[in-house]
Amino acid sequence: MPAAQKPAAKKPAPAKKAPAKKAPAKKRVALFVADIYNDFEVWIPYYRLLEAGAEVVLAGPAKGEYKSKHGLPCQADAAFKDLKPAAFDALVIPGGYAPDIIRRSKEALAFTAAMDKAGKTIAFICHAGWVPASAGILKGRTVTSFFAIKDDLIHAGAKWVDKEVVKDKNLITSRTPADLPAFCRTLVEALGLK
Repeated sequence: MPAAQKPAAKKPAPAKKAPAKKAPAKKRVALFVADIYNDFEVWIPYYRLLEAGAEVVLAGPAKGEYKSKHGLPCQADAAFKDLKPAAFDALVIPGGYAPDIIRRSKEALAFTAAMDKAGKTIAFICHAGWVPASAGILKGRTVTSFFAIKDDLIHAGAKWVDKEVVKDKNLITSRTPADLPAFCRTLVEALGLK
């Protein structure tokens, strides 16, 4: 009597490969610079954003080197005229005396206004409020700054408050370098970074 034949084992179906996940796009942040910038207000947000995984583009009136209040050099990767709002997720404007130079640039003001119109994050600290004031984006917004430019921001239509950090929709503002921990934390959170 013939032995019973065992049914042939089925070959397992080939495993389906999961579709490759795209790496999340890096957040791109423009950071304005010009001569006489505040050292802390450029470099602390710059390195904190890099640490969180953002790409930071330093932009000035032209490509080239700018010196801080204390002589620290900063190389601008781009000129204001080369910035395209669609290519960025946020704008950071540091203080010092640089904002008085930056606000004279029609390209910097146009970029600032376009970023605001698109609802993208704009973070500014200390004297940097001069730039959004000159860009005409502060009417009806709540902000803070270094106390010496309080009147300038109020005259631009803002409600000024004395707090370490203020977030009003897409605007993030702080008063001085002492507020940088809260400023950077709020900026990183607004961008969905860690």
